Amino acid sequence: MMMEHLAANCLNCGNLVTEKYCGNCGQVSSTHRYSLKHVVAHDFIHGVWHVDKGVLFTIKQLFTNPGNSTRAYILGKRVNYFNFITLMLLILGVSSVVAHYTHIRMIDLVPEASKHAINAFEEFSVKYPKVILLITIPITSFFSLVWFRKAKFNYAEHLVLNSYKTSAELIVALLFTVITIFYTNIQVLIGIYYIGIAGFTFFYGIWFYYQFFSKSGYSKKALLIRSIMVSVSFPLLSFLIGIVIGMMKFTGH
Repeated sequence: MMMEHLAANCLNCGNLVTEKYCGNCGQVSSTHRYSLKHVVAHDFIHGVWHVDKGVLFTIKQLFTNPGNSTRAYILGKRVNYFNFITLMLLILGVSSVVAHYTHIRMIDLVPEASKHAINAFEEFSVKYPKVILLITIPITSFFSLVWFRKAKFNYAEHLVLNSYKTSAELIVALLFTVITIFYTNIQVLIGIYYIGIAGFTFFYGIWFYYQFFSKSGYSKKALLIRSIMVSVSFPLLSFLIGIVIGMMKFTGH
């Protein structure tokens, strides 16, 4: 049975709590750490069937104070934040609607010189970039758990933090899709995508992890190095998979 603790003081506003809900801000007084059971049984179902408050506040925090706000959410300060499952579903829903109005395919953004060398995994990544982002959440969560194991956050909590990080990346991808509706110069869009979008994703990830684990006892140097390593671990894994697939195709011929 999932263990919960009754907070003497509200984890959201600090007010003394004597009943089920905080009389000052309304947050439930009984909070819990995340577990895989809770993510599946509560947050997924809650995220699908309920609409929480705070979507604009949550998005603002993801782009101004991402790591600190996500850590506060995981540690119990949740009343003002939009549920991470609901947020991703909302962004994906809007993205699917917006995508109908663009005439640019992601494969169009691959330079001609590179198209002949693209392998099956890369082709899928280019064709379904948002699906890849979602698939990477459990994989990236494993890497963040390994690189920041001293922080003592469990795997389910890493799933939550990486879900919020992915939500921000999905929002940026949505903005790029909107741009492609009104602007169709392929060469310019290639520059925006590979320099702007890819660059943002890389540096945002470093910033996110650096902030999130800043209270976990790491030195600034260790924080920076580990944040970079989490950000490059999946691209390196993808690169190695691409090499293996390429070698298999070559030897198969």
